[in-house]
Amino acid sequence: MTDTLKNILLFGIVAVLICIAGVTQSWNTALLILNMGLISAIMSIGVNMQWGYAGLFNVGIMGFVALGGLASVLVSMPPVPDAWAAGGLGIIAALLLGAATIAGAAFAMKRLPKGRVRALGILAILIVGFFVYRAVLDPSVDAVEAVNPALYGYLGGLNLPVLVAWPVGGLLAAGAAWLIGKTALGLRSDYLAIATLGIAEIIIAVLKNEDWLSRGVKNVVGIPRPTAYEIDLQNDPAFVERAASWGLSPVDASTLYVKVAYALLFTIVLVIILWGAQMALNSPWGRMMRAIRDNETAAEAMGKDVTRRHLQIFVIGSAICGLAGAMLTTLDGQLTPGTYQPLRFTFLIWVMVIVGGSGNNFGAVLGGFLVWFLWVEVEPVGRWLMDVVTAGMADGSWLKDHLLGSAAHMRLFTMGLVLLLVLRFSPRGLIPEK
Repeated sequence: MTDTLKNILLFGIVAVLICIAGVTQSWNTALLILNMGLISAIMSIGVNMQWGYAGLFNVGIMGFVALGGLASVLVSMPPVPDAWAAGGLGIIAALLLGAATIAGAAFAMKRLPKGRVRALGILAILIVGFFVYRAVLDPSVDAVEAVNPALYGYLGGLNLPVLVAWPVGGLLAAGAAWLIGKTALGLRSDYLAIATLGIAEIIIAVLKNEDWLSRGVKNVVGIPRPTAYEIDLQNDPAFVERAASWGLSPVDASTLYVKVAYALLFTIVLVIILWGAQMALNSPWGRMMRAIRDNETAAEAMGKDVTRRHLQIFVIGSAICGLAGAMLTTLDGQLTPGTYQPLRFTFLIWVMVIVGGSGNNFGAVLGGFLVWFLWVEVEPVGRWLMDVVTAGMADGSWLKDHLLGSAAHMRLFTMGLVLLLVLRFSPRGLIPEK
């Protein structure tokens, strides 16, 4: 069997599994798996570019995904006039003061001669700047968060089309990645992993606690859609007539219509990113990145700026994750900072890349679809399996209760089992790097 035929067969198997879910459960479930699989595939490509191209071990994926979600709020939500009037300008002024403090400290570090004078000067700038910054920020934040906190309590956004938020999410994540990379990319291996994980936790902690920015754990709901709303379709006589011709109720038809529209949009984005990633991989730049990954010392001896190239790929991969984060928030219709759990979902994305085949973009896409399908379907299938196994046991039996209760924990067990099987029988992934 040729590699091309094998790859087509693997993607075909995943497609058949999704169709089986549609037939046995519902097509709503199948389309939800498809849409989340498309987003997961985009995230996997971003991580694959960092790890598969350059060997960068980034465990801060969820931080960049969260920034993409924040972009959906900042771009597409309408502004809250009362909040802006209460303290919006004060918050902007405080942020500018904070930036000026950091810039002043950096300027002092460059201009002042080394020694005690420079250390004291930088310390004085930071301390004075911090207290001035807090003196301006705190009352403004309190005023904004007091504006109808049950519904608002934040500044809102720019009220632009939500599709604009997708590239903005990528740019926001890319900017954060550049700032992080300028300091953290001097580290290697597990040190880089620890640094990126810590920074991701900081980003998510900010989103959870700065209500004026993202409403914190109260969540931002009602994020605009790039597609029609189900209720509008159900009130459209022409759509209701078409739904009847399809043999569907208006509710079912509208739900399927919206999910199919999302799937088309996500597919277009995935195809564009996959095409760009493949062009980059097969270009001289891509060959240089793989050479750096395989032997940094030899690449440096050939005159390559390893740190600069690492920064490039770190920014590009993070931007793709930010784009996927904006798409995910748009699909959900809400920003929920409490759901961004770095260890849990970062692990899931890494399983997708490793199972699919690190260094191969098509492998990353396959891993995204396959692992997400398993993540969704393992729990109901596990429950059914335990029902079958315990069918002959007496009700109230400790063993039956234990087995039925264990079905809820099948997801992580299955992820670990799949990862072990792939590493044992196909160590380089289902579609390995050539």
